[in-house]
Amino acid sequence: MSNLERAPLETECGGPASAVAGQAGELLTGREVVLGGTRGMRVTRTLPNRDVRMVGAWCFLDHYGPERTAMRVPAHPHTGLQTVSWLVEGEVLHRDCLGSEQVIRPGQLNLMTAGRAISHSEESPEGRDLHGVQLWVALPAAHRATEPAFEHHPALPTLTGPGFTAKVLMGELGGVVSPARVHSPLTGAEITLREGASATVPLRPDFEHAVLSLSGTVNACGNDLAPGPLLYLGTGRSELTLRAGRDARVLLLGGEPFEERIVMWWNFVGGDHDEIVRFRREWMTGKTFGVVPGAPGTRLPAPDLPGVPLKPRGRHR
Repeated sequence: MSNLERAPLETECGGPASAVAGQAGELLTGREVVLGGTRGMRVTRTLPNRDVRMVGAWCFLDHYGPERTAMRVPAHPHTGLQTVSWLVEGEVLHRDCLGSEQVIRPGQLNLMTAGRAISHSEESPEGRDLHGVQLWVALPAAHRATEPAFEHHPALPTLTGPGFTAKVLMGELGGVVSPARVHSPLTGAEITLREGASATVPLRPDFEHAVLSLSGTVNACGNDLAPGPLLYLGTGRSELTLRAGRDARVLLLGGEPFEERIVMWWNFVGGDHDEIVRFRREWMTGKTFGVVPGAPGTRLPAPDLPGVPLKPRGRHR
């Protein structure tokens, strides 16, 4: 999914001082973003957040639905990241410049590695309910210019325990490893609980973690959580305690604190201002990013760069 904002901010993320040392329990309120104009699809964006820019290598999180809407995102570019598409309800058709064409449905994973440059489009049927999340994973410098790639995983491994089932999207959880390709140590899992159930999910204490409620109500490590805000848990936890008020579905994100500084602007992740300028120029001149066969509408133009050099914003706490 694209960041369709016409005046995107440049964001400095990562760095050794950017993760909270020790356990936290901080509710991060998202902001509403409308994709595709005033009548477009509404999403709640909780990463990057004013207070927490990243959770491990996870650097972008949009939660949309449940809503009867249609996603229609024309061809647009990405660099330096992976896009992770996960649905709770509905279906989305992915196309990219590599020739990939894949419908994703609930319980399946679409993973696109942008690397040095890729372009893609997404669309869903009209008049259908749609509910899901779009996430980005920042690539470390050693892999930022890797060749672009696309993966579809129709089935994923699960970790089960008393009161819960966790489907492992990315990385590893409790010894269960996703087949999806990763470039840094991380965790991504959807955890489901029945009404009234309590569960204890193992965590890696060297990771920082965050939890997002996708549906239902749940208490996470003593914090009541409903769909909307992201609960940032910091580092140092060896377990996640959950208690469902009613049937609940939560997204768990985690990872080794990202030690590198990156710049995010629009749909690009790069190392500095000059890289972002080059990415934009190459997209606007039709170089590097290829053509997406069958993409809806016309390719998405990049926003104008500000009239002064982009200066990364630091992390605020």
